[in-house]
Amino acid sequence: MRLMGIDYGTKRVGVALSDESGVMAFPHIVLDNDGELLEKLEKLIEERGVKEIIIGHSLNRDGLPNKLHSAVEELIGDLTLRAGLPIHLHPEQYSTQEAMIGQGRNAQTDASAAAIILNSFITKKPTN
Repeated sequence: MRLMGIDYGTKRVGVALSDESGVMAFPHIVLDNDGELLEKLEKLIEERGVKEIIIGHSLNRDGLPNKLHSAVEELIGDLTLRAGLPIHLHPEQYSTQEAMIGQGRNAQTDASAAAIILNSFITKKPTN
């Protein structure tokens, strides 16, 4: 079952995809956070056969929602209406920093952060 991971940002949105069996995540693409974001995500979901979406849960260090939280909730609502797939929030604190440690800041950093979020979700997800 293919999964999609999303690292949401005000300017850019990193996207990762798992392999078809949903066991490993890989950076896929960085999208501009603009008026076409939902259409691009919806197209990727359809083209790649995504069955579940995991979005980085944006919280402050104290565990309270930060300034991105309401935008993430809006994205969840929009994707739920458009795609009708299960969507999970998963902690994303320091995922971008972790991605930069491995590769520095470059055009794919946000996609790598999305892969870190998705891999973390996969490893913590109970197996049936």
